Amino acid sequence: ASMVSVSMWLLAAAAATRCCTVAAYGEYKEGDPVPVYVNKVGPYENPHETYHYYSLPLCRPEKIIHHSLSLGQVLDGDRMADSAFDIKFKQPSTFRSLCGKQRLSGADAVALAEAIEKMYYAELIIDDLKVHHFLGSVLEEPTVFPHTHRVFLYTHYEFELEHNEGHVIAVHLRMNRSSMIELHHDTEASVDIGYSVKWRQTSTPVGSRSLSSSSSSSTFFAASRAGAVHWLSITGSLLLVGMLVTTVGFIVASAVKRDLTRYNKLGDEERDDYDDLALDNGWKTVAGDVFRPPGYPMALSAVLGAGAQLLILAAALLLIGTTEVVAVHNHGLLHSLCVVVYALTSGIAGYVSSHKYQALDGKRWIANINLTSLVFVAPLAAAWAFSNTVAWIYGSTQALPWTTVVALVAIWGLVGYPLTVIGGLLGRAVRAGKGSSAPFRTRTIARELPHESCTRRTPMQALIGGFLPFSAIAVELSYIYSTMWGRETYTLYGVVTIVFCILIVVTACCSIGLTYLQLAGENYHWWWRSTLIGGSIAVYMFVYGVAFLLHSTSMGGVLQLTQFVTHLSLLCYAAALACGTISHVAAATFVQYIYSSVKSD
Repeated sequence: ASMVSVSMWLLAAAAATRCCTVAAYGEYKEGDPVPVYVNKVGPYENPHETYHYYSLPLCRPEKIIHHSLSLGQVLDGDRMADSAFDIKFKQPSTFRSLCGKQRLSGADAVALAEAIEKMYYAELIIDDLKVHHFLGSVLEEPTVFPHTHRVFLYTHYEFELEHNEGHVIAVHLRMNRSSMIELHHDTEASVDIGYSVKWRQTSTPVGSRSLSSSSSSSTFFAASRAGAVHWLSITGSLLLVGMLVTTVGFIVASAVKRDLTRYNKLGDEERDDYDDLALDNGWKTVAGDVFRPPGYPMALSAVLGAGAQLLILAAALLLIGTTEVVAVHNHGLLHSLCVVVYALTSGIAGYVSSHKYQALDGKRWIANINLTSLVFVAPLAAAWAFSNTVAWIYGSTQALPWTTVVALVAIWGLVGYPLTVIGGLLGRAVRAGKGSSAPFRTRTIARELPHESCTRRTPMQALIGGFLPFSAIAVELSYIYSTMWGRETYTLYGVVTIVFCILIVVTACCSIGLTYLQLAGENYHWWWRSTLIGGSIAVYMFVYGVAFLLHSTSMGGVLQLTQFVTHLSLLCYAAALACGTISHVAAATFVQYIYSSVKSD
């Protein structure tokens, strides 16, 4: 029943993703108008500090006509509106005025000059391809003191569009620096912003159009160098995995085999009762306590359920991106997929949590289901409420409209939560099989724990267990951070899939090795510690993110830093849940195996 239910959820997720495959770009004949929308503006160094394009006095129409957006586009901070650009397919044009001569007041000139000084960029959407450009440039005067500079506004946009088989393949935008005008603070100015269009035939297929739009050829060279670094980091990670698996497997297998051999030499009378195992030392000594239910079993079950759901979500997104079932690079589609797939996989969280809670003799299963549904959603909602409030105060497009908030709440309330309840009912109905039952009876009186040194205690063991998994993904993580808080577009989903598999293997090996050392030290409190061993990767990810902020970016300001901290915290929290689940499952499987081997002998 569990396999059938999981298969149904995955099929539903696949069907939902196919509903999102409608092409956002068009097919044109010569002379057909190509849609051009204005979107947002903001400081180049602060990718999440964005404002509406028409918040600046650049050819602002009397009536702004907004374009309908998908859920993913709204979550990405997009606010598309009609523009005055008139581009026709395969028809070049010389300089054409965008809105005629425009008179800028002193206040308008100040607003534009300040935006240019802050390196504001603007984003256009041409046939669903994003195109970015700076508003102007700043010329520093050679004088040392007093420091002065001149501010110039670009007034001539030069578009070069590539086409193939009736489709727009790529858009390149260059600003003509010979036609820019100087802006003076508090001084009126007259500007005439215009554009010219060129068309060029290309052999690039339509399927690669989202990878072809750029403003400089250096982007392709950077991508080539990045690809080489990707494969180099994967090679190093694979070597680490091989060494780790070999080492952990050899040490643990040889130690367990040695202990079992010593145990097998005992006579039959000595093995009649498992209490006689207390005469031996090591992990067999705690056979009567190792399966004792942990403290806070409901919380542990909820964490494992939420972690399992996030693992399935990550695997589904990587599978979709790698197989290119849908074009995840399309404008805003990835955000939509995250929401839809997360809602449809909520049943997995309910099933895993309820099944685990039942195995730990839990009784309050309704409270367990409710807690499971909130383990990730509640921190997500709290972080969003805080960052959204700050964005709303600043008037940023990162603040979600109330209609989007209602839609997200409805998706969770009508799809996510009911599926969590259904999964919880299924998990509660499925009984644990023979292989998952405890091979030893639990002692009536708990065994006293031995004294442990500082390095053998939970905090230090958890930090040790999180370091190796982090080191395996550190290089790839830098590219993910650059995508989230930079201007790069990540496209190598196959590489991320390999790194994801490496992360699973390394986390499982670390958990097994450290759990064996813990049991060999006669400490049977492994339930939560094994979870924290994998979850501690979040500590390293957060520290790495702060280092990335300080040394690899120039981000600043309350709005951007709020967005950065909330996004990074949620990413690390999700990683802690997912990796903690991997670590716990690996440790539980190992513990079940070694004690079942003792009992069977």
